[in-house]
Amino acid sequence: MTATLQEQPGSTAVPAPEPTDPSRGRALRKSLVLAIGAVVSLIALIAAVTIGTAGVGFGDVLRSLRVSILGGTISAEFASSYAVITQLRLPRVLLAFAAGAALSVSGVLMQGLLRNPLVSPFTLGVSPAAAFGAALVITLAGTNQLPAWATIAGAMVMALTVSAVVLGIATARRMAVATLLLLGIAMTQIFEALTSALQFAANENTLQAIIRWTFGSVNDATWNDVLIVGAVALVAIPVTLLFSKDLNAIAFAGDDAARSFGVNVGPVRVGLIALSVTLAAVVVSFCGIIGFVGLVGPHIARLAIGADHRHLLPFAALSGGLLLLVADAVGRTVIAPAVVPVGIVVAFIGGPVFIYLILTRRNTLK
Repeated sequence: MTATLQEQPGSTAVPAPEPTDPSRGRALRKSLVLAIGAVVSLIALIAAVTIGTAGVGFGDVLRSLRVSILGGTISAEFASSYAVITQLRLPRVLLAFAAGAALSVSGVLMQGLLRNPLVSPFTLGVSPAAAFGAALVITLAGTNQLPAWATIAGAMVMALTVSAVVLGIATARRMAVATLLLLGIAMTQIFEALTSALQFAANENTLQAIIRWTFGSVNDATWNDVLIVGAVALVAIPVTLLFSKDLNAIAFAGDDAARSFGVNVGPVRVGLIALSVTLAAVVVSFCGIIGFVGLVGPHIARLAIGADHRHLLPFAALSGGLLLLVADAVGRTVIAPAVVPVGIVVAFIGGPVFIYLILTRRNTLK
């Protein structure tokens, strides 16, 4: 029996409400979260510039930015603050943010492609291998002044080689995720030992340069460092977004289902892993080993915006940048005027988080 609705005399017909699209509402909420994250990141960047022994405020930072971008004259009493802001602090905070963003996006790619939340450039041995490549180039150069590309090339070649070996062995032997992680730990120990051997044989100047990589630091950041790391991140992140739907299919449905959706799994996985390793290698070549950002940054982003890579990738860049920015600020203030390298601060944060993830995600290790 079907019921018919008849309009009663004198009554006014009320149109039925249009059905709402829940997916559209979720997309709007995620876009709002991304916008809020971008605003918070901008405020945090300005706030980080004000942190230090020299008395610099928000107004000084904004004034320096205005003069740098739009031009203008600098008074004698403001010249010292302007130099501190533009030559010391701005390059430092921008390098920290760009490095954190690159490492976090690198972690998202590895975790999605390998379908495991405990994978990162550090746990697979990529970061220690890149540090060894950079240290090897520094040692071979001796007292000769190296161009920036030489160190980057050494780090990148070693990182790509190790990632190819680890993932190649894992694929050929059809290793479980737990075995892959153990292989990554073994690679980490090997390359840390090789880096220590280089330190043992190095002279004083070379030893100081190598130790910079092992600590992980954004001290002595230059605008050239910011330009290279920032350019790599700005090019790589939009490229990853082009493959976000393919990454969703691989991460959530698996290889076979992704192929049924039309995803060319092999080339996509190889290309995105190469991009992930490149991001990590470039950061290590300038900042040294900074562990756990590629692990913690993606998890912070997932808690805030969900696992859809269309939104996760850009928000992971923001969360990783903020994480490293805050770690650097803590390192500059906790025992001021001494500066704790950012790699040490991040390790204090990331170590407990990594243990928590292992204890709460036991099924991922089976």
